[in-house]
Amino acid sequence: MGKTVIEVQKGDITKLAVDAIVNAANNSLLGGGGVDGAIHRAGGPDILEECRQIRARQGGCPTGEAVITTAGRLPAKYVIHTVGPVWQGGQKGEPELLASCYRNCLKLAKEHNVESIAFPNISTGVYGYPKDKAAMVAVETVKLYLQEHETSVKQVVFVCFDEESYRLYQQLLGR
Repeated sequence: MGKTVIEVQKGDITKLAVDAIVNAANNSLLGGGGVDGAIHRAGGPDILEECRQIRARQGGCPTGEAVITTAGRLPAKYVIHTVGPVWQGGQKGEPELLASCYRNCLKLAKEHNVESIAFPNISTGVYGYPKDKAAMVAVETVKLYLQEHETSVKQVVFVCFDEESYRLYQQLLGR
C-alpha cells in the first residue's frame, strides 16, 4: 500500500515492539478478558490509570471509537484502545462500527506520529463477530484508509492469536 507494508503474524500482540498496539477494549476501558486482559496484565497499572482518567473525562469509549494511552511495561510506545461491536447477526450496523474502529485507530496513529501499528482480531472473541467477516472488514478498511489518507504509518501488522484467523488474513493479503 504505497509506502506502508501490511503483514500478518501469529502470536502474542503484547510482545511486539511496534509504536502502537491496538487493544480490543470494552466500553468501560477498565480491562476485561481476551486481548484486553492480556494487554492490561502485561502493561501494568499505568495503562489502567490512564484509562480511568479518560473515563473521568469522557465516560468511557463508545463502540467504534478509539482512545490512546501509554503502553506501560509493554515494548510498544502506545496502546490504542478501541471498542468493537457485539455481533448481532450483521444487520445492526456491525460492519460499519468495526470499520470505524480501524479508521479511528489509524487516525490516532497519525496524530501521534506512529510508524508501526499492530491490530488484534477486533470483536472476534466474546463479542462473537465471525472471524472471516471481521478479517474482511479489517483488511479492506485498512487498505482503503491507507489509499485515501496521508499517514505516518509505514507498517501495519495484523496479529492473530489462533491458526484459523492467521490463515484467513494470509488469504486476504494474498500470501
